[in-house]
Amino acid sequence: MVNFEGKERRMEKINACLKEYGIADLEAARDLCLSKGVDCEKIVKGVQPIAFDNAVWAYTLGCAVALKKGVASAADAAEAIGIGLQAFCVPGSVAEQRQVGLGHGNLGAMLLRDETKCFAFLAGHESFAAAEGAIGIARTANKARKEPLRVILNGLGKDAAQIISRINGFTYVKTEYDFKTGELKVVEEVKYSDGDRAAVKCYGANDVLEGVAIMKAEQVDISITGNSTNPTRFQHLVAGTYKKWAGENGVKYFSVASGGGTGRTLHPDNVAAGPASYGLTDSMGRMHGDAQFAGSSSVPAHVEMMGLMGMGNNPMVGATVACAVAVSEAK
Repeated sequence: MVNFEGKERRMEKINACLKEYGIADLEAARDLCLSKGVDCEKIVKGVQPIAFDNAVWAYTLGCAVALKKGVASAADAAEAIGIGLQAFCVPGSVAEQRQVGLGHGNLGAMLLRDETKCFAFLAGHESFAAAEGAIGIARTANKARKEPLRVILNGLGKDAAQIISRINGFTYVKTEYDFKTGELKVVEEVKYSDGDRAAVKCYGANDVLEGVAIMKAEQVDISITGNSTNPTRFQHLVAGTYKKWAGENGVKYFSVASGGGTGRTLHPDNVAAGPASYGLTDSMGRMHGDAQFAGSSSVPAHVEMMGLMGMGNNPMVGATVACAVAVSEAK
């Protein structure tokens, strides 16, 4: 018997999705995926081992929908996977209102299309979940692309960036920013592995201006903000400033805000308002976000609380891409 967190609140929408795509039940969805060599549990837990069971089943449904639709590409598969994720959103929740499931599918699709050149986890090195998401993308995205996707992590603090790089096998990029001239210089690059992970570049900035300069230097097309240590001191400010520059200079930039993880402690006046108004970081994300997700960039329980499923938003990006590529290879 299939069982997962919050099942009773989700099944009406899940059953409607199953019926629409001619799938008998979730067990049949799993069997369809496995028959095509798509092991969603292995993929999801391989990206974030602490993900909830409902995340595994959400991706199982999404992949089954993609297979039933007979998608032509990994990008199309990602969009179809979003349909399954959306079906897992609790009715009336923040996640359902923002259509976060569809949003994750659409973000995955953008990363799998060659129009996107560089994707940034903004404030990424402050969260191991961002590293998990980056690893998921690095392992799989380029299998479905003609041109390799550049993936960077950009956060506050150079020592922190080097630590995350060393632990995860990324390439640490040490920079110096001239506040007088606005010039950014790369001092050194240190590769901590020889595999796919080394293609991920990890930057540490001393402040917002250096963070924006890093975004400009890498010509970031899409970013997702984290809400770990410094949401009000770095990531939202960098995204908003870079977005303003991009608009003024004809640069195409799509900004995703992952929602507020620490906002309720930073803005206690919102505590009584409940999760639909959960703090300053959420409000800041609304200022720059083309899409806004719900819940923590890293903590599964917080995303679950917002009504989607138990998996951090950053690792979810990696899982969506990995599942979509697996579906495209099966087809």
